[in-house]
Amino acid sequence: MSEQAQPGEAQQGRVETRRIYLRDLSFESPHATEGQVTQWQPDINLNINHQSSKQGEQLYEVRLRCTVTCRNNKKTAYLLEVDQAGLFFITGVPDSQLKTILGTFCPNMLFPYIREAVDNLLVKGGFPPLMLAPVNFDALYAQSVKDKQQDQEGEKPVVH
Repeated sequence: MSEQAQPGEAQQGRVETRRIYLRDLSFESPHATEGQVTQWQPDINLNINHQSSKQGEQLYEVRLRCTVTCRNNKKTAYLLEVDQAGLFFITGVPDSQLKTILGTFCPNMLFPYIREAVDNLLVKGGFPPLMLAPVNFDALYAQSVKDKQQDQEGEKPVVH
């Protein structure tokens, strides 16, 4: 017997990963030889962000972008950009939870792919591997919601 929701019963939401794919990838090392002939003292800057867009009924694309810039002796050793994406089928989820899923669950699914791409490309580029630390997308999303609420209320956090 199949289980179907009866009238008045809550329907359980469902999230399915339909496809994970690489949208864009860029690697530049304008001063590649300098890291080989000078002392390696990297200054690494990491930027990760995400965005989502509706692609059809109950189908959403979530993109996770990572930019890693490394300077050595004040010169750019490398610039790496990875744009990883996924298509997610989401149904039976209230609008209040949809944004949370798109801002937490989906980026958590994509992050291991970004992490692997960054590490592999740097090694192939002749640089030491860089294993990105885990990212707490739940905490980042909660902070983003809190910041938006403060902006809407006209409250600005006091900076000391």
